[in-house]
Amino acid sequence: MTNPNLSGPLVVLTAIDDELKKERAPDGVEVIYTGVGKVNAAHVAALTVLALQPKLVINYGTAGKIAHIHNGLVEVAHVIQRDMAPMPLAPRGRTPFAPEMDRLSSGFGNVTCGTGDSFVTAIDPWLVENKIDIVDMELFAIAHVCARHGVPWRAFKFITDAADDNAADHWNENVAGGEDLFWDAMKTIA
Repeated sequence: MTNPNLSGPLVVLTAIDDELKKERAPDGVEVIYTGVGKVNAAHVAALTVLALQPKLVINYGTAGKIAHIHNGLVEVAHVIQRDMAPMPLAPRGRTPFAPEMDRLSSGFGNVTCGTGDSFVTAIDPWLVENKIDIVDMELFAIAHVCARHGVPWRAFKFITDAADDNAADHWNENVAGGEDLFWDAMKTIA
């Protein structure tokens, strides 16, 4: 549910400055670095939402691809927690006693992202079985905070690697490669 009282800035949350440079943001867009991982992302997202009351939160970052049809910049429609493993209280990927938080949706794009606090370097059959297209380390936390506070969110991920044995090397080579694509996409939003 969108909070109609939100009239603040458009905020872009990204993990690190290697992914996106603040100085490239157009007027009216605030870029804030969260740090890596779900805890850092949740903390900064909550502070941002409470302090700035943004009209929209956009997460930009890098991702590994599970579905090899994806390349370049993709917009994320849905996000789940790939590392939520509460069995036997609930199946993997589901938060016990909070089914409304199992799968968060932006209303845009067609990609499903699995967020977790690990850098994926091998194909996990569970990701394939559950039709997870890409993996990252921050989006679910940001979307969760937005959902809890009634702030709309969108997410754009630049595919840096194939979530395989070479993922770390490819990520290092490609981490900054999506910045121009992202700022071009933002021209239709900002």
